[in-house]
Formats: sequence, C-alpha cells, structure tokens
Amino acid sequence: MDLGTDIDEILVDFEAGVLTLRMNRPEKKNALIGPMYTRMAELMEAANHAADVRVILLTGSDAVFSSGNDVASFTSAEKDASGEVPSLRFLNTIAHCEVPLVAAVNGYAIGVGTTLLLYCDLVIAGEEAVFQTPFIDLGVAPEAGSSYTLPLRVGPQRAAEMLLLGERYSAQQALDWGLVNAVYPADRFQEEALMLTRKLASKPPASLRATKKLLRASLLQTIDGVMQAENVEFARCMQSPEFTEAISAFMERRAPDFSRC
Repeated sequence: MDLGTDIDEILVDFEAGVLTLRMNRPEKKNALIGPMYTRMAELMEAANHAADVRVILLTGSDAVFSSGNDVASFTSAEKDASGEVPSLRFLNTIAHCEVPLVAAVNGYAIGVGTTLLLYCDLVIAGEEAVFQTPFIDLGVAPEAGSSYTLPLRVGPQRAAEMLLLGERYSAQQALDWGLVNAVYPADRFQEEALMLTRKLASKPPASLRATKKLLRASLLQTIDGVMQAENVEFARCMQSPEFTEAISAFMERRAPDFSRC
C-alpha cells in the first residue's frame, strides 16, 4: 500500500496487513484539526482499494485518544485539496470504510473522539478511558451520525442521557453499555488491541470484508441522510447566541451563562 505523505500529527505504520493510524498531537490532547482528518481519510480511502491491508488500527497515545475537535478551529469550514470539508470527509469515509476497524482508546475520548468509535468494528479500552459527548454544552447538535448510531449501540434512553446531559462515563460504564468490547489496564490495552488486529489479519481477507459489508448494510442505508440532517442542524446551532456564549466561555475558562440567550 502507498502510504502517501506523512504529517507529524498522524503517525502511520503498516506491518503484516495491519495499518495503524496513531493520532499524535499530545500538547493538544490529540484535538483534531483539518490536516489530521484529511490524512486519516486519505489512508482509509486508499486501504479500501489495497488488497494487502487486512485491518486498520486507530489509536492515540497511551494517555489520551482524542479530546475531539480543536475548538480553536471549530468554526472553520475550510476545504481540503479534494474540495471537501476535512471533518465531513473523514466521517463519511470512516462510516463507509470497507476494511475492519479496531480502535484502542485510553484517556479522553471526547465528542467526535467518542462518536467515531461507533463506526469501529471492535473497540478496546484502557481502564483510564473517559467518554463524553458534550455537544449541547458547546451550543451545537450531535454529529457523525451519532443521533442514529448511538441509540443503536446503547439504547435510546442511555443515548438520550449521553447526548442531553453531556456527562463523562468511565471505561467500565462504556463496557457495561456496549460502547467498547473489552477493558484492560492502561499498560496493556495497546498490546491487547494489536494482538486482536493480528488475529483478524490472519483470517481470510475477502471473508472479513464481506462479513463487515453485511453487518453494516442496514446502517449505511440510513446514515448518509442522518449525517446530512445533523450537518444542517449543527450549522444552524453555530449561528446561535448559545454557541457564541459556549465557545467564549470555553476559551475564557469560565462557566457559560445561557440565561440571556
């Protein structure tokens, strides 16, 4: 597989059929910016057409997976060289990825750091993982198709709790609710995830992809429309006084005041 051009924020490794994408922006808790989205999308798109890629492993550092979108670039709709908004391109790509996806998560998995996991086929968590979907607290709406995929995964009541309250949940809660497949100590979760990817990579590749296609068929019949509807609501929310107050409060490190909105 042609790995393309490296960027510092995404570390890439390809060995024995396993393509590893590691988010590498530790000074910002792996907050996602346009070039990171674009690089991951390009690699996943290439992997769909690469017979030698059996499995994709998506991870961060041992201490943090991703704190979500970089709020400093939150309002940017700048397009990449393909003419697409990087975050939207990535979310569409991960939703339609034909290669089995395994995620290894520890520390913060916030916002899209949680919702992207709903497109991973298997999720291994470290015991220090923290999951949160604080979209309402930021004055916006759910994204990444999570208004549809999260109720499918955890049930409508728990999805409402996660999306309406925006509270944090532990690795054990995520395991109990079905967000992750297994939880391991922080010093072992990466090793366990890699062992799992190698086990998958040893299986018949055509059968792996065919099985994933069948498992995801009903989801993909709906998800594009859901994402489009979410994008409309998300953009509308970004024009509101609530959004302005939420982002100002975040940047100023104070509690937001929505009483006058």
